Amino acid sequence: MDFRFDIIWDYAPLLLKGTGLTIGISAASILLGAVFGLAIGFGKMARSRLLNWPMGAYINFFRGTPLIVQAMIFHFAIIPPILGTTNAIAAAITTLSFNSAAYMAEIYRAGIQSIDPGQKEAAYSLGMSHGQAMRFVILPQAIKRMIPAFGNEFIVLIKDSAMLAYIAVPEMFYWVNAMKGQYMRVWEPYLTAAVIYFILTYSLSKLLQYIERRM
Repeated sequence: MDFRFDIIWDYAPLLLKGTGLTIGISAASILLGAVFGLAIGFGKMARSRLLNWPMGAYINFFRGTPLIVQAMIFHFAIIPPILGTTNAIAAAITTLSFNSAAYMAEIYRAGIQSIDPGQKEAAYSLGMSHGQAMRFVILPQAIKRMIPAFGNEFIVLIKDSAMLAYIAVPEMFYWVNAMKGQYMRVWEPYLTAAVIYFILTYSLSKLLQYIERRM
């Protein structure tokens, strides 16, 4: 097989720039998803159906529909009326954030419910309110248990970001497709993409293992 490294070298600056954008979009989306997911998770656990049902419907929709369909909806139907024009990066961050929030909500719910109910009762006996018990007693313990799940969600988000190439976000996979289209070659662009994604996800998994051990 004639493997042409010169093709990869020609696209190296664009691939590096695209990789940086992939990391930036994924990081912003996971942070926003964590914040939204916490609120949605509490809503899903609420006893009131006015909160419980809408949050459950949100989770089911975003977990039950393909990410690429969600990206198309945000890119062509939701972002243009808000910004007055299409904006691929805004659509990308919004899509990944809303999608991640649905999974994060279930991670929060499972983590919080895994804590012994006696912990909450002990907090109440000390005069804490529900909010204080969650903030100072339940969440600190639950978050330690959630770290592996958070890490898995971040890794999945990085890999799923490849779909954003289809709404013209100039992330790494966008330039991989451009390389394939220009040179009509398959091995070089796709093997390069596989190596870059592997480096990103493997490095992140090792970092999360270190954080988990420290905590």
